Amino acid sequence: MKYYLIVGEASGDLHASHLMKALKEEDPQAEFRFFGGDLMAAQGGELVKHYRELAYMGFIPVLLHLPTIFKNMSFCKKDITSWNPDVVILVDYPGFNLSIAKYVHKHTQIPVYYYISPKIWAWKEYRIKSIKRDVNELFSILPFEVPFFEQKHHYPIHYVGNPTADEVRLFQHSYQENKEQFCSRNKLSAKPIIALLAGSRRQEIKDNLPAMIEAAKEFTAYQMVLAGAPGIEPSYYEPYLRDTGVQMVNNETYALLTHADAALVTSGTATLETALFDVPQVVCYKTPVPHLIRFAYNHVIKCKYISLVNLVADEEVVQELLADRFSVRNIREELSMILPGQQGRTEIMSGYRKVHKLLGTAVAPVNAARLMVEMLKH
Repeated sequence: MKYYLIVGEASGDLHASHLMKALKEEDPQAEFRFFGGDLMAAQGGELVKHYRELAYMGFIPVLLHLPTIFKNMSFCKKDITSWNPDVVILVDYPGFNLSIAKYVHKHTQIPVYYYISPKIWAWKEYRIKSIKRDVNELFSILPFEVPFFEQKHHYPIHYVGNPTADEVRLFQHSYQENKEQFCSRNKLSAKPIIALLAGSRRQEIKDNLPAMIEAAKEFTAYQMVLAGAPGIEPSYYEPYLRDTGVQMVNNETYALLTHADAALVTSGTATLETALFDVPQVVCYKTPVPHLIRFAYNHVIKCKYISLVNLVADEEVVQELLADRFSVRNIREELSMILPGQQGRTEIMSGYRKVHKLLGTAVAPVNAARLMVEMLKH
């Protein structure tokens, strides 16, 4: 069968590549065409556009790139119609993907499957109307989404397990390098490590990394090591790292987390990854007009937390320094409480055990691929 996949960022590329691998196991004749990245390309098929051409974040960047966004969207719709796949599989990236779903539903008979459902429980809950109308099957990777969609909105979905948990388990099973080897290979010192995970987009890095560095540099017994994000060229980081003593490792986030003692993390999938590696963390997320964002967070945004680790646990396992709580002073203070020997570290580790249990051990891409192929055949 023919599968058309659309992702818009690095994490989607990772998850979709594992799904493609599982689909090939279920359907040896699988053909792929996709908007994606290098990991998906390694699974075979035709890379139509790289996600780097799609990923714009924030009101101003999106506004400035609207002609490009609309051009990409128009091209994608035409490309799907021309190739006529057996299914379109959307991966997260709702601003773009829900528009594609609407077009495919209205103008073709091609079923639309959504793998890694849009996070409408946090923002833009009205999108449930378009999901119900335009998406044939929804595959969830977060256990708390099941009651949200099925009980609140009466829309049946499939919880298939969490792919981030799968990927961490797979990495831990195969990774054999000790800390001394990791540090030697990356020209790091022997000091304990504070990992900096500043986001996967340029705007996130610009907003969060300087404050993270300023806060962590006070802990001179530790070395700061930045996880370079996939899709961000190392030269982009240079102005932020110059004369700071911060070292960087590229495309080795999991190896870094294996050996880290604590982490400062920008909200996103990275918060869950950090928890799955049992690394105590502080979540940092700078926003424009922070007091307005705090008002929106208290009165408009429909969830209690911004980090996946807290959302899965349904309690404040890690501190979230969002909007008006984001400051160098607060980051430094919270970091000091989760370093080895501190009480905050013990409390976080207890919360992490709950997260591990709730996510379970189901292999998400394998479950999703099996369900997808079964439904397409019938």
